[in-house]
Amino acid sequence: MYLAGIGSVGLALASWMMSKNYEGADLDRADRWGIFIGEWAPTFFAMGVALRIEETHRELGEGPEEMYGQTGRQPERVHAGTGM
Repeated sequence: MYLAGIGSVGLALASWMMSKNYEGADLDRADRWGIFIGEWAPTFFAMGVALRIEETHRELGEGPEEMYGQTGRQPERVHAGTGM
């Protein structure tokens, strides 16, 4: 996913340059193409982070209940500043 994010940045630059130079359209249209494809990068990076979190939980042996806080147990109460 990280490689897809980096690739989409390069693709945004390439599409902007191609639209600007070869399409014969105005600069506004080239800018819109570059921005449209450039918006993909944050999505790919966010998906990469989500997959990393998922893989980390699987490596630790945590099931879906522990991952999402649905164990049925009451959480321990810790009072601020006391550590108890």
